[in-house]
Amino acid sequence: MRIVLLGAPGSGKGTQAKLLIDKYQIPQVSTGDLLRAAVEGRTALGQQAKAAMEAGQLVSDDIVLGIIRERLSQPDAAKGFILDGFPRNIPQAEALDLMLGEMGMPIEAAILIDVDLDILMQRLTGRRTCASCGQMYNIFTSPPRMDDRCDKCGGELRHRADDNEETIGNRLRIYEAQTAPLIEYFRRQEKLHTVNGQGEIDEIFAKVNAIVQRVEAGQVAQVKREAKEIDEAVQKISAIMQAETADEKMATPAKPVAEEKPTTEKSAEVKKSPAKEVSNKKTISKKAPMKKAEAKKASEKKAPAKKAPVKKA
Repeated sequence: MRIVLLGAPGSGKGTQAKLLIDKYQIPQVSTGDLLRAAVEGRTALGQQAKAAMEAGQLVSDDIVLGIIRERLSQPDAAKGFILDGFPRNIPQAEALDLMLGEMGMPIEAAILIDVDLDILMQRLTGRRTCASCGQMYNIFTSPPRMDDRCDKCGGELRHRADDNEETIGNRLRIYEAQTAPLIEYFRRQEKLHTVNGQGEIDEIFAKVNAIVQRVEAGQVAQVKREAKEIDEAVQKISAIMQAETADEKMATPAKPVAEEKPTTEKSAEVKKSPAKEVSNKKTISKKAPMKKAEAKKASEKKAPAKKAPVKKA
């Protein structure tokens, strides 16, 4: 399952992502966490990210996309992932779709955690995060049992430097101007699912989980439909080829049986052409002997007449 979680800062995306991780055993790709780790490590990237976040600005896209590509290339992301905090605008979404398409890992669902902006302000200013395990609390809506201490591990709770009214107000304005259009972007792709983000965490997660299950069922059904369509297409092509082969056999004329050559002399004589017979007759007539009377006359004509002897006086 490949999911993008959408929502304004403080909508609860991070909390819902952690619950999904526990249930489905797929990694959360939180650009915020990755960048904060870079800030704490005081790397060059971390210093640039720190300046942008404290000013309530977005970190450059090339840095974030590079981080995401590296994270999704790891083995644990092969069966799915949850993107939290990215994309935040249309150009980022288009660049992300292009990158994931090249990797063969397209987004399957975008889940919007929808919360009123006034409530978001309260959530953000009261947010506290455990420095040890990352567990999140809110001093107004979900406070820890002990002040400034994590209920899970006893670690120190910290208030982020950018969780003040001025910075938060700026971030919410940026969200309204740039990130909100993503809702329409994913709606056009028929991947958008909306959950009301106000209420108990478990109640919100039940709604999110129901969406994930419906999407998974739909993906399985889609795969089955595609496999069935392919099978039907193959059967149709096979039937057409068989019909064409049968038609070709019917259209081909049968070869005539060769006549046997006559073996007797009589049959050979019968098969002589009339022209030859006539010529033979003419030849015979020329060579035929003359009758006796005709021969005698001919000889008489040809022989010179004998002169009568002159009697002497």
